[in-house]
Amino acid sequence: MSIYVLIHGAWHGGWCWRKVAPILEAAGHTVLTPDLPGHGDDKTPTAAVTLQSYTDRICAVAGAQAEPVILLGHSMGGVAITQAAENCPDKVEALVYMCAFLPRNGDSLLTWAQQDAGSMVNRTTMEPRGDGTFDFSREHCREAFYALCADEDVAFAQSRLVAQSGAPFGAPVETTPERSGRIPRYYIECAYDRAITLPIQREMQKHSPCRKTFVIDTDHSPFFSAPQELAEILLEIEGM
Repeated sequence: MSIYVLIHGAWHGGWCWRKVAPILEAAGHTVLTPDLPGHGDDKTPTAAVTLQSYTDRICAVAGAQAEPVILLGHSMGGVAITQAAENCPDKVEALVYMCAFLPRNGDSLLTWAQQDAGSMVNRTTMEPRGDGTFDFSREHCREAFYALCADEDVAFAQSRLVAQSGAPFGAPVETTPERSGRIPRYYIECAYDRAITLPIQREMQKHSPCRKTFVIDTDHSPFFSAPQELAEILLEIEGM
């Protein structure tokens, strides 16, 4: 049986995996859904959060396990798992990018986000605070993140979104072929994503090829809109 560590994206928390984790657990696997610093129930001041904060948390969770983990990152979480895999490669069995940023050495989240002209995550949908953090406009949440999700899931998510530190967006990853580069990578595309559009998902994969790519015909939040299909893909990856 495998250990899955599922890492949420910007503004979100470990709560977003509540429909996926039970499916994987029912198949006999261990599933961990930590809150990154400043997210969910974690009380780290948002303005103090950095990419290093995220990677330290991920490596601490992975390092506490008895065996290497399957590490999944959603959206911004793709940057965090990339750097974490470099920092603690012996603790990671596989990397899974779910409609996530897939940075090369030296890339930041902004490297790719600034090329995504179709994304609904931009200056018009983010509301800056004076401390370098950002809220996401509730007005645009559904279209950007949850277009194909049930109303009750949208309401659940919107009530739990938190402010997001801007620091991890601009921080470049530092990776090497010998460490994170030797870990097998998989990508799960979301065909109707409005936050990281499909053309950008595929362009990132051109520059950082993955062992296998899966496609779900859904929005940016398959953990709500297609949890069974997502879980089945993760179980397939576990068997590879």
